[in-house]
Amino acid sequence: MAADAETRRMVLREISKRHVDVSRLDVQVYHGVVYLRGTVSALRGHNIDIKAEMELIRRILRQRPGIRDVVIDVIYR
Repeated sequence: MAADAETRRMVLREISKRHVDVSRLDVQVYHGVVYLRGTVSALRGHNIDIKAEMELIRRILRQRPGIRDVVIDVIYR
């Protein structure tokens, strides 16, 4: 769906604003549900709580129009 493709681009833009290395993260959107799967870690040089950061990303995304839910299935490194 075109709407899901646009939502995916928006999700990637939002995540890129955070200090999270998502080079091994798969982002998919199906019918307004965002799926984040893979491995995430803090960007080198940033000492952050990666689990708290991912929860913040979830809250930010849930507030965006067109997103019905956010499923995070990741390994924290």
